[in-house]
Amino acid sequence: MTTRGQRQLRTATVERKTAESEISITLNLDGQGTADVSTGNGMLDHMLGQIARHGVIDLKVKASGDGSMGWHHVEEDTAIVLGRCLDKALGDRRGIVRMSHAIVPLDEALAMVAVDLGGRGYAVVDTGAPEYGGEMAADMVRHFLESFAVEAKANLHVRILTGKSDHHRTEAIFKALARALRAAVAFDDRAPGAVPSTKGVIG
Repeated sequence: MTTRGQRQLRTATVERKTAESEISITLNLDGQGTADVSTGNGMLDHMLGQIARHGVIDLKVKASGDGSMGWHHVEEDTAIVLGRCLDKALGDRRGIVRMSHAIVPLDEALAMVAVDLGGRGYAVVDTGAPEYGGEMAADMVRHFLESFAVEAKANLHVRILTGKSDHHRTEAIFKALARALRAAVAFDDRAPGAVPSTKGVIG
């Protein structure tokens, strides 16, 4: 069992294999921000790298899938496994800050993300541009984040406040998600060991 100080490092590995995709993800919430990502989709790899680097989460992702429907299956199933991995690594969520938000600029784009790791999977996502495409179309960005939130048992709100570039909007969203997660999963030194809920339990 690996520990840092008196705390166990929060790591998890989840694998999922279907007729449409094969996904394996390992993450360490107490890592250094290293990423080893291979999905075959350059934009998805780049966005997962943002989560690792700016969330200071070690992330290893291996994904492949049936390409007959484009990138839908790989992107959706990667989101599902990533969410499950986060949920598993958090355990009972005792002692974490739980709620946080971030506003992140990238040139002309500005994204806001708020997250509550309170055990209730729900997402409201406004990418600001449903028409743009590429390896991660705006609608797929929305679906990725919704799928991730449900499986992570997180309440997630995402909004693009301004922006013109397809790439910049998406990258700003993922950087803001990373920063919000970094703060939310952090241990609360003012309430060490406490369940961050008046219910006394999360889940």
